[in-house]
Amino acid sequence: MIKETLPILGSNTLVSICGRENVPAKIDTGADSSSIWVSHLRIDKDGVLKFRLFDESSPFYNGKVIKRRDYKVAVVRSATGEEQIRYRAYLTLYIAGHKIRTLFNLSDRSRNNFPILIGRRTISDKFLVDVSKTEVDRPPKIKKSKTLRQELQEDPHEFYKKYTNKKGAI
Repeated sequence: MIKETLPILGSNTLVSICGRENVPAKIDTGADSSSIWVSHLRIDKDGVLKFRLFDESSPFYNGKVIKRRDYKVAVVRSATGEEQIRYRAYLTLYIAGHKIRTLFNLSDRSRNNFPILIGRRTISDKFLVDVSKTEVDRPPKIKKSKTLRQELQEDPHEFYKKYTNKKGAI
C-alpha cells in the first residue's frame, strides 16, 4: 500500500469500542502497544477474565461486564523502570471509519487524560499520524475518587501496600 493513500490521524481522536461511541483516545507513536482503562478486573475460578471498561467516575462507563477466555498476561515496564503484570485482551476498535481488532493492555488509566491509548502496533500500515492535528480539544475531566493524600490519611498501611512494589521502592 502506498503510504500517501493512508488516512491521517491527529495526536488524538474519537473512537468507538464495545458499544461506546466518541471515546477520546490518544495516539502515541512512541508506545508499542495500546492500553485501555478497565475496572473490576478479576479472573474467576473457571479461568474467565472479567472486567468493565472505565469505571463509575467516567462518562463512558455503562457497567457491562466483558468476559474473555482468550486473554494474555505480560510484564510491562513503565518509563520509571517499574515492572507490573498486565492482563491483555483483544477488543474491536472503530477508528476513523476502520474496524480494527487489537490487543489492549488492561489497566487503570483513571489518572490519565485519555482513557484509551493507541500504540503504533494498532495503527501501523493503516494510518499516518500528523501531530499538528487533533480531534479532541480536551477530554472531559474525570472526577478522581481520591487524592494520594486522602488515601494515605485513610489507611497508611493499605496505601503502602498499594503503591510499594515488592522490592520496597515506590
